Amino acid sequence: MGRRSVYNRGRRGLGRSTLGRRGGGFRWKIMLVFAIGAAGYYFANQKEVPFTGRTQLRTMKPAAEMQLGLQSYRQILRDSQVRTSGPIVDKVREIGADIARAAAPEDPGFAWAFNVIDSNQVNAFALPGGYTAVYTGIIPVAANDNGLAAIMGHEVAHALARHGAERMAQQNMQRIVGAGVAMGAGGMDVGAQRAVMGVFGGISKYGFALPFSRSHESEADYIGLILMARACYDPREAPRLWDRMKQASGGGAPPEFQSTHPSPETRIADFNKNMPMAIDIYNRNCPRPIQ
Repeated sequence: MGRRSVYNRGRRGLGRSTLGRRGGGFRWKIMLVFAIGAAGYYFANQKEVPFTGRTQLRTMKPAAEMQLGLQSYRQILRDSQVRTSGPIVDKVREIGADIARAAAPEDPGFAWAFNVIDSNQVNAFALPGGYTAVYTGIIPVAANDNGLAAIMGHEVAHALARHGAERMAQQNMQRIVGAGVAMGAGGMDVGAQRAVMGVFGGISKYGFALPFSRSHESEADYIGLILMARACYDPREAPRLWDRMKQASGGGAPPEFQSTHPSPETRIADFNKNMPMAIDIYNRNCPRPIQ
């Protein structure tokens, strides 16, 4: 009698632990709650992008963006070799002022700043708030004033379109959805949880984050083309610039679907498609029309 009782207790214990290791299925009700929360967050925070009219998810106020941008900008300048004078500095500040004036109708009150950083990086940036820097490594690729205006117009466009604030809001939404996926998979065994989170990570990266980043770059190209044309820099230099950028990169870029940026070929095609519009803007604003 005692032996049978011990044996039965052992079988019942074994049954419980085996079920615990197997786990259950995905808990869709939990996922649904988080999905509804993410949808509410998304639709309650829609704003319009200047120039394009696209709606974007954005929660941060311009003053908060400017404060974050200024903090980051000061840190970057402290950690960099900043040029304080010279022909390149004068030219960057001159073109920057022209681009900023062209952006005035859509400017939310940014504190524009334009600096030059000594570095071999073929790069430039504009942080939220209009805090802009050009690396000396990109100057040879720019080749001329129009090329430099195309670069700076693109970077200023990122700031005007509030892409930084949109990225932060989108990341918050991804975290909400990710938490729902993790909790929904919480009752599954460890291997299944890892598989579910791996699928979510792949979809999040290749189906959302990378296309989202590429769309920002394309939007900045479009807005930057408008800005340089308004400022009376020849917009026809933009596709030529990207042909030079392609040559400078040495062709080592990953396939477009794996990249945060559109391919040079895509960018050149988009510039050429939008060129009649840009030339029309140039001709309406500048003393020497393009024929």
